[in-house]
Amino acid sequence: MLKSFFKIVEEAGTDEAGRGCLAGPVTAAAIMLPQSFENEVLNDSKQLSEFKRTALRPLLEQEAVTYGVAHIFPDKIDEINILNASILAMHQAIAQLQPSPKLILVDGNRFKSYGKIPFECIVKGDSKFMSIAGASVLAKTYRDAYMERIHEEFPVYNWKQNKGYPTKEHREAIRTHGVTKYHRQSFRLLPGQLTFDF
Repeated sequence: MLKSFFKIVEEAGTDEAGRGCLAGPVTAAAIMLPQSFENEVLNDSKQLSEFKRTALRPLLEQEAVTYGVAHIFPDKIDEINILNASILAMHQAIAQLQPSPKLILVDGNRFKSYGKIPFECIVKGDSKFMSIAGASVLAKTYRDAYMERIHEEFPVYNWKQNKGYPTKEHREAIRTHGVTKYHRQSFRLLPGQLTFDF
């Protein structure tokens, strides 16, 4: 059973999706949930079916005190690296919260201070705290929706299915068709790749 960190509505959970992908943005969400919020289904988005995540998204948006979602796109990822891009996405999502939280709960073990708001990094936090799990679901569903949209522009990569992750099919499509503006050029796009001509 997931729990709240505090008994008051002052915490925001934040999480990202798409960090290990070859294409598309890294997406982060931040959410503050009311003290009374309960949901037996809510969990780490990776543990939920697509159907459950899709059903949870409007519920979270409706019940949240406040939430924010931010994409950081491949050109910026290539410029500042994926870790910094993930943290930047979290900061941009947190910046959308009104009211501002008194505490930020971060999934994982790496973060940079956001203003003067204290934070706690929690490994596997998306399976421990409701606010982080809620952020996990929002980040994943918003990112998946984005990947499904750009799939229509470049269907040969099958992003509607693999969402930009390094599946065998995705890498074969890169080998056959080359890269797009949505690919992260600083990533190893093909196995054994040392350099890549763009």
